[in-house]
Amino acid sequence: MGTGVPASEQTSCAKGDPQASCPENGTEAVQVTDCPIPEDSPPQHEQGYSSAEDSGQLMASYEGKAKGYQVPPFGWRICLAHEFAEKRKPFNANDISLSNLIKHLGMGLRYLQWWYRKTQVEKKKPFIDLINSVPLRQIYGCPLGGIGGGTITRGWRGQFCRWQLNPGMYQHQTVIANQFTVCLRRRGQTVYQQVLSVERPSVLRSWNWGLCGYFAFYHALYPRAWTVYQLPGQNVTLTCRQITPILPHDYQDSSLPVGVFVWDVENEGDEALEVSIMFSMRNGLGGEDDAPGGLWNEPFCLEHDGETVQGLLLHHPTPPNPYTMAVAARLSADRTVTHLTAFDPDSAGQQVWQDLLLDGQLDSLAGKSLPSQKGVGIAGAVCVSGKLPPRGRHRLEFSLAWDMPRIMFGAKGQVYYRRYTRFFGPDGDAAPALSHYALRHYADWEEKISAWQSPVLEDRSLPAWYKSALFNELYFLADGGTVWLEVPEDSLPEELVGSMGQLRPLLQEYGRFAYLEGQEYRMYNTYDVHFYASFALIMLWPKLELSLQYDMALATLREDLTQRRFLMSGVTAPVKRRNVIPHDVGDPDDEPWLRVNAYEIHDTGDWKDLNLKFVLQAVMESEMKFDKDHDGLIENGGYADQTYDGWVTTGPSAYCGGLWLAAVAVMVQMAALCGAQEAQNKFSSILSRGQEAYDRLLWNGRYYNYDCSSQPQSCSIMSDQCAGQWFLRASGLGEGDSEVFPTQQVVRALQTIFEFNVQAFAGGAMGAVNGMQPCGVPDTSSVQSDEVWVGVVYGLAATMIQEGLTCEGFRTAEGCYRTVWERLGLAFQTPEAYCQRRVFRSLAYMRPLSIWAMQLALQQQQQHKKASGPISKRGTGLCTRPKHGPKEAMANPSPE
Repeated sequence: MGTGVPASEQTSCAKGDPQASCPENGTEAVQVTDCPIPEDSPPQHEQGYSSAEDSGQLMASYEGKAKGYQVPPFGWRICLAHEFAEKRKPFNANDISLSNLIKHLGMGLRYLQWWYRKTQVEKKKPFIDLINSVPLRQIYGCPLGGIGGGTITRGWRGQFCRWQLNPGMYQHQTVIANQFTVCLRRRGQTVYQQVLSVERPSVLRSWNWGLCGYFAFYHALYPRAWTVYQLPGQNVTLTCRQITPILPHDYQDSSLPVGVFVWDVENEGDEALEVSIMFSMRNGLGGEDDAPGGLWNEPFCLEHDGETVQGLLLHHPTPPNPYTMAVAARLSADRTVTHLTAFDPDSAGQQVWQDLLLDGQLDSLAGKSLPSQKGVGIAGAVCVSGKLPPRGRHRLEFSLAWDMPRIMFGAKGQVYYRRYTRFFGPDGDAAPALSHYALRHYADWEEKISAWQSPVLEDRSLPAWYKSALFNELYFLADGGTVWLEVPEDSLPEELVGSMGQLRPLLQEYGRFAYLEGQEYRMYNTYDVHFYASFALIMLWPKLELSLQYDMALATLREDLTQRRFLMSGVTAPVKRRNVIPHDVGDPDDEPWLRVNAYEIHDTGDWKDLNLKFVLQAVMESEMKFDKDHDGLIENGGYADQTYDGWVTTGPSAYCGGLWLAAVAVMVQMAALCGAQEAQNKFSSILSRGQEAYDRLLWNGRYYNYDCSSQPQSCSIMSDQCAGQWFLRASGLGEGDSEVFPTQQVVRALQTIFEFNVQAFAGGAMGAVNGMQPCGVPDTSSVQSDEVWVGVVYGLAATMIQEGLTCEGFRTAEGCYRTVWERLGLAFQTPEAYCQRRVFRSLAYMRPLSIWAMQLALQQQQQHKKASGPISKRGTGLCTRPKHGPKEAMANPSPE
């Protein structure tokens, strides 16, 4: 490869001089260090508290000595040379036991017929594609982009590799031309030029690829990430800081489709240095959207309020959702910004490489590029250059913005405008202004991010892994196919009249919000799953949570009597009945909100948990029909009629029965607050009868039985059996006068779950299995009972913390974090489920946002400590009795 750099200055990843290449036996790995533990904190060898060296395994390959510029001690850290030993595969039909395969044979045949019609006749993508699951790629890092404007994920090795620009629709492909390249010059000569990528692609072969990953590491603490490069033999360290405006309680900047890259260059040598960073970007992704051609680039310069930003606009006019990408840099007296308007990203790349190599700058020709020809790609590049004295440091700043203001979903039936258009206009010309705003305000964003995260990061009683998990799992709020849309006056639903009229101002002020059940399970606002994930929204963006709930209230009043054949049962029934909560508000490949219930596996109108998770008088009345014997307790229908949609439940059950009693208890409280004495008496009577029946039918002295069927699995230990109590305690209820489930029984059940579902499963290192038989082996009666659901485990851990089993809670949740983020390589794509061996299911899923329920429980616990001090110890955890609801707990760390 002709790099043009003298051979003595070129480096490769090979044995030899440790300063110029990658040694076989190098120095001790850099570890992420925790703060010392105060005297009143549990020692770290206790269950639930981990060693501070949380990144040891992932950093074992790191041979460098550089720690980077202002890289925080906590987060997810990995050496760019790391390889995950375990390679799992997506769950498919081959992984189903023969007995379960026979049970679901009819569903399988109906699904195949439906899949063929959907993909081959309608030419659409299935809302769940069980045949073409997203394959394992252990590469993802922090996504770029705020909430609802689209996202671009940059992998931990630096690749731009996952794209969600069209709303809710993902493209998993690495675009090779999208790179950062460094050029170093001394005494007027280029001495080092390197693409900051470990890749060795077949295109752009004139570029110097194959960065030595042993001298670089990545550190993620969402919404920021750091990549540190120790340049072999150059006495130079680069630290790239990636920033996205994810700001709790902010409803403006949090919506912006932007990201910022701040490069801090440290010259550790005794010679002056010129440094250039080039940011190259392809117009489009190189796929079918680009094939017709007509893409074009142009330079721009925007000066405003004494700040100047220069860069390139990459216009991508392909319908139905045209957009413009902006690659820009901040100009200042000690920096030079240059550009190359267009080059062929599928060529050898000699032109752009030699241009940079010559003088550390690009040609910067004026004028627009010609439109791309059919089948021919087009890319551009922006370069920032500066000078460093010996032992000096210099900062270079880039932004990436994309402006897709006007969107249509897959059915192309209605036009929507994204939230950020309220502040930057809907005309598609906002990319320069977005770039300028991002580069001018990112420092303010970072101050707000630090103020939000510091109370957690500085709490020395919390384990390091938890600090990483809490913030990094938040990626899904932006990267869950999320949309945040304006609601114009003329598009307000007609139901916003009469008693629902009070919803109008909030929807108009804060817009309409939706996120997917999962990147592979393409349904917006799946309500039985949002039940778990909702803690993140209510604690950080409560107005978006209200908007979502208002949308659900409106959808409850609607009906869609179109007949649909459901895949599990083969029964034909209406898509949506009135006064029943929808399963979801639609598929982004169709027309969300207008056509709800994209889920076609079960008729969810008869599900027992949906209405309970939305406690309104109307839906509670519709739920009462499931109490067939009038004992105050609803019965499941003998099929999988709840969020565990592959796990059959019959008669009264621990999960749905507990949710029912919790919902009735909340109805009692609501009636009392409203002064509705008749309703209060009615629901109090139901609650009293239901409590007696629940205990009599399900409590066995150690835990609540799974259900009341005659099947062997009826006595299984379900990890999620205390979900009703979890939500009551989170709401400030569930104890004292509002106690529903006897405290001693709840604690005993949680201890049993910890003993069986956690410690007796996979050596206690993988979280809690959904179902465990009392003999100590996982329940394999269904395709879901022997899975671990990450979001359920985080909710279980929160319940343990609420009930004083704090260390058990941390120990339970830690197993999931370490399995997903450290062992399986599923960072920033946390799945819904994994089994003890071989498989995972549904990558990048909504439910793990429930980790914020753990934070709420901790905050409630801390507030109670301040009020009354610890009461007693239970198990290995501190027993505290918080009496605060989420409203009070939200005061810390981010009051609105």
